[in-house]
Amino acid sequence: MRVVLGVSGASGAALAMDCAEALTRAGVSIDLVLSAMAERTLAEEIGPDAYERLCAMAARVHPRGDLGAEIASGSCPVAGMIVAPCSMRSLAAIAHGFDDNLLTRAAGVQLKERRPLILLTREAPLTLAHLRNMTAAAEMGAVILPPVPAFYLRTASLAEVTAQIAARAVDLLRLAPPQARAWVPGQNG
Repeated sequence: MRVVLGVSGASGAALAMDCAEALTRAGVSIDLVLSAMAERTLAEEIGPDAYERLCAMAARVHPRGDLGAEIASGSCPVAGMIVAPCSMRSLAAIAHGFDDNLLTRAAGVQLKERRPLILLTREAPLTLAHLRNMTAAAEMGAVILPPVPAFYLRTASLAEVTAQIAARAVDLLRLAPPQARAWVPGQNG
């Protein structure tokens, strides 16, 4: 089972690492593609070895400029795609079919093939353009999953927050038993 993990340059690099770890736990083979700014954001937010650590979890790492890569075709047997984090630039390109790099092309392929596309959109506050792009992507079948903490879980650290959000994203693909902690009245926290 294969899943494409797209990483944009938006803040929230820990989400990419946690998604890769959750996909690995689910026994999924990762096809990784990063936007132009993703490597820099990984280094600034996680550390200088973050890119290498992320790539080590992937079965295949695709250059963003390779629009002839396997994942740019609907015939590639993948089960879906997560973009974590998803910048507003990547969202806009996906929402409007502007397949100018492999990340946005692979996302467009998921939509045209009616496969799951989970977008962890990262921006605040949101402009009307951001909201309209989210609506357009959702109308085409994408799931918009802003990385909002599950406050009811009373997490003790930011690492727990990002791990929970990543687990939710992977759970939305419905490829393995759920990993995210569920709300249980009277038992959370």
